Amino acid sequence: MMLYESTRGGGEAITSAEAIKRGIAADGGLYVPREYVKISPEEIQALIPMSYQERAKFILKGYLDDFTPDELSDCVDKAYNTRKFSSEDIAPVALLNDSLNILELWRGPTCAFKDMALQILPHFLVKAMRKTGEKDEIVILVATSGDTGKAALEGFADVEGTRIIVFYPENGVSEVQKRQMVTQEGNNVLVFGVEGNFDDTQTGVKQIFTDETVLAKMKEKGLKFSSANSINWGRLVPQIVYYFSAYADMVKQGRITFGEKINFVVPTGNFGNILAGYYAMKMGLPVNRMICASNDNKVLTDFIHTGVYDRRRDFVRTVSPSMDILISSNLERLIYELSGRDAERVSRWMAQLRNEGCYDVGPAVHRLLNEHFWGGWSNQEETLKTIECVYRDYGYVCDTHTAVGIDVYDKYVITTGDLTPTVMVSTASPFKFNASVCKALSMDCNDDEFVLLKKLSEKTGLPVPDGLKDLESKPVRHNRVCRKDQMKDVVMEALGL
Repeated sequence: MMLYESTRGGGEAITSAEAIKRGIAADGGLYVPREYVKISPEEIQALIPMSYQERAKFILKGYLDDFTPDELSDCVDKAYNTRKFSSEDIAPVALLNDSLNILELWRGPTCAFKDMALQILPHFLVKAMRKTGEKDEIVILVATSGDTGKAALEGFADVEGTRIIVFYPENGVSEVQKRQMVTQEGNNVLVFGVEGNFDDTQTGVKQIFTDETVLAKMKEKGLKFSSANSINWGRLVPQIVYYFSAYADMVKQGRITFGEKINFVVPTGNFGNILAGYYAMKMGLPVNRMICASNDNKVLTDFIHTGVYDRRRDFVRTVSPSMDILISSNLERLIYELSGRDAERVSRWMAQLRNEGCYDVGPAVHRLLNEHFWGGWSNQEETLKTIECVYRDYGYVCDTHTAVGIDVYDKYVITTGDLTPTVMVSTASPFKFNASVCKALSMDCNDDEFVLLKKLSEKTGLPVPDGLKDLESKPVRHNRVCRKDQMKDVVMEALGL
């Protein structure tokens, strides 16, 4: 059976159902599988004619082997269907040019890649609770830089046995993102703005997760925390699927020959999305290089170049706000793997990050990092210029985060000369960040974002996605804003502790 352990070495190894239910380990570490599931070339080849749903069932069963085939099928079929996704392919691959393809991960109900994981996580969690005999009510606690919040709210709204509390930086998300969250319906959902940036919000949530006073009072009330952020293994494991699916589609469409290696470019802030690609590569997917794309908050680019992770820098609010992050939580899983699963060293590095603001992984781990990853960044001017150029040259409209990735890919080719076929992992619909996209396309941007949705549709001929239509006319249900030092009090009040 596949067992899971904490990146910081505390506690016993547990099943996937237990890891998904807990979300984060008691010692503050993240759960990782004790070994990689290995997928043979023959098995990858067998994925080519399959549907996305069939591919998902095949990839997931190795990591979630305490779930029955029927349970996994039920989760997959409820998550990935055309009632929720605007493409039958779920995650289609579009051709941009001879060397670059776009994996569109934003065809779900909230128009962002988080739907790929957060449409299935609630079904995992409900089944995990039953499998582990859990009687307590699960409280999902989420910090979001914009997209995770709405996707989690959408996935968990009115799910039996759960409540969900989402915190977002009050001035750190787009108007569309904020409106998606504050209009959320559901009897078990609460949403709060935080006066601060995403890192403040994420740090506050992590502290609440391990606050002994809060945990003791929750126990008395029959409540337990879990997470829908990418620190939860049940959130990360579905993301592995679309890397295999993209490769299978590339072969199916004749863009590569089977067995040929490809690159992936991933715009990322919290490192979860690109980490799923690393897992796919370690499982046997023919990957040449993972290209990590950052915006002005280029802490990951600097880490890949130097081996030093240093968050002691100014936080920049950018046109790609979902990547405005200086503390990349999922990186802990990678350095655990690259350090030879040395929990003691990982614990020390995480303590240094918390207390001093930086840590150095040393030359051996840094060398391994550079074998698999290349890092680059795009400033805001370059990002907007990329949107303009891609639309002019190819008639393709991309959002600000995808544009960061495309610009970084261009820099990668110029720097390395590597023309390996490449998949750009596109993380959001251009309509989700319409003000910036309209500005890039030299449109009149004086209107609010809700008017701009319609104007962008008229200019490009693309329909406004269903998940973003008529947001401005929906009633606001959640309008509370708190200081970052009030987050614990807000949670205790919300839960009646």
